[in-house]
Amino acid sequence: MTINCKGSLIDLSSPKVMGILNLTPDSFYDGGKYKDELQILHQVEKMLQEGATFIDIGAYSSRPGADHISLEEEKKRILPVVTLILSKFPDAILSIDTFRSEIAKQCVDTGAAIINDISAGNLDKKMIQTVGQLKVPYIMMHMKGTPKTMKSLDQYENLLKDIQVYFSQKVAEARKEGINDIIVDPGFGFAKNIDQNFELLRKLDLLKFQGLPVLIGISRKSMIYKSLNITPSASLNGTTSLNTIALLKGASILRVHDVKEAMECITLTNRYHDNIN
Repeated sequence: MTINCKGSLIDLSSPKVMGILNLTPDSFYDGGKYKDELQILHQVEKMLQEGATFIDIGAYSSRPGADHISLEEEKKRILPVVTLILSKFPDAILSIDTFRSEIAKQCVDTGAAIINDISAGNLDKKMIQTVGQLKVPYIMMHMKGTPKTMKSLDQYENLLKDIQVYFSQKVAEARKEGINDIIVDPGFGFAKNIDQNFELLRKLDLLKFQGLPVLIGISRKSMIYKSLNITPSASLNGTTSLNTIALLKGASILRVHDVKEAMECITLTNRYHDNIN
């Protein structure tokens, strides 16, 4: 189970960590935290040293109810940062968290290696075709509506079946456009309430769709801090607990704010599997 990132094959049969770098002022946990070049480079260096294989850069907040920003604003936030990071860390594998095909193309042209699309092409009909032309790995997430409307769209006849049908259609569309490396993200917190998030986690091992790698993004999310009646900043222990469950159920990538702790989860679960075998 490998993906090709700028000519390097990344083996996902052993789970990897994707560190989050939010460039948005209003993200639910670290909004506005990285405001200048030194802060950005320090955080990227920290995540790489702690073991992150990928750095996921986002300039458009996808938290529930998030405000819409223009294409130009997203471009102004993200393109200089891609250039900055690669000038300091040329071997870094950068993932771009965007649903806009123009942002995807310009970031890949600047040196990014992966596109991470919360809408799987639903918010920009050119996205899947564009990624196919760029020949980069594509992370497609399950979501209904938009970040602004998704909170009210958590009705399902059968949660897991609906998600599987969604990915069946999206993967077929991506294959048709020539995308070879596809990663699926079930979209914890996106058009799903807390009970549905935990149902999805319990059944995660059933989501192994066509053998594709699964990315899990539950870091410090509301399913953790609301269940524990705490804040996102106090949710690291809860994140670690649920990341461990996700790994035991077959997750290939953990998308996290806290790389060191996620790497420890992977090390320990690998030892657990080694002892079973």
